[in-house]
Amino acid sequence: MLNPFDIVIFGGGGDLALRKLLPAMYRAYQEGNLPQGSRILPTVREESKRAEYIETAHQALKEFLSKGEFNAKDWKAFSACLVPVVTNVTEADDDWDKLKTILDEHDADKSRVFYLSLPPAVYGSCCEILSTKGLITPTSRVVVEKPIGYCGSSAEEINAKIAEYFSEEQIFRIDHYLGKETVQNLMALRFSNSLFENMWDAKSIDNIQISLSETVGLESRAGFYDKAGALRDMVQNHLLQLLCLVAMESPNKLNANSIRTEKLKVLESLRPLVATGVDDNIIRGQYVPGDLDGKIVPGYLEELNEGSSKTETFVAIRAHIDNWRWAGVPFYLRTGKR
Repeated sequence: MLNPFDIVIFGGGGDLALRKLLPAMYRAYQEGNLPQGSRILPTVREESKRAEYIETAHQALKEFLSKGEFNAKDWKAFSACLVPVVTNVTEADDDWDKLKTILDEHDADKSRVFYLSLPPAVYGSCCEILSTKGLITPTSRVVVEKPIGYCGSSAEEINAKIAEYFSEEQIFRIDHYLGKETVQNLMALRFSNSLFENMWDAKSIDNIQISLSETVGLESRAGFYDKAGALRDMVQNHLLQLLCLVAMESPNKLNANSIRTEKLKVLESLRPLVATGVDDNIIRGQYVPGDLDGKIVPGYLEELNEGSSKTETFVAIRAHIDNWRWAGVPFYLRTGKR
């Protein structure tokens, strides 16, 4: 039997929360995985946004759920779980005390999940305020979304800052792409099917292509995306995770540690792209105005409202894994918007 819990979604009015997280929580309710007494607390920065949040969530679910998933009866029950709150994640003001009061009013021992649907630059400050305001309990969890940092050093700094307030067992680093059904089936397809497993190597496969194509543009993510680009937004997380699942050896056990060990072996076997190898194996680009499904759509610079930007919205990479299974087999990784 599942115990009730509270999940605080920092950045509850953002694209990720409205497009992915709320629909996922709604489906959890429909499947009986949102126990009675659980609450979802999306945070917004303004009182006006808090007052209209229920309707915002209503419209988001109608737009982003699959056909036939939304119905009025389930929405009425699900909406009762939503408790929008005003919070500034960079300032330890009185709104945090109000959040603590809300979390404590039912059961202070109830498990709490803090989902940081925020820019990585504020992960550390948000965790610090959670600690300062006394919101972290022994059963609390913190969930951080990719990309964690903008480079190796910033990723280490952010992880170290989070670790000051949460133990490793309380920290969940999430790549939401791994939740897709097709992705989850990859290991079963490979390791439970002797026909495929016996042919899954350089002797039988000429090349492997992994493409993640998006028909959307910037949507409401201009501020984040222009500082990240397709490499940080899609390649270093989603595409590399898929590459690992396709290329890794069978783990000894189907648990997190064993799977991570095999993924690391793949990453360590990736041939580094340096000097002329970058130009020979990587293409970057930006989408321009054009026609999509019969509609004229703006280009990247128009959506950005900037005169110029070198941020890539498309990237294609030819990668190689130098191990016995994949020697000589190119892996083509592609992703792009529009």
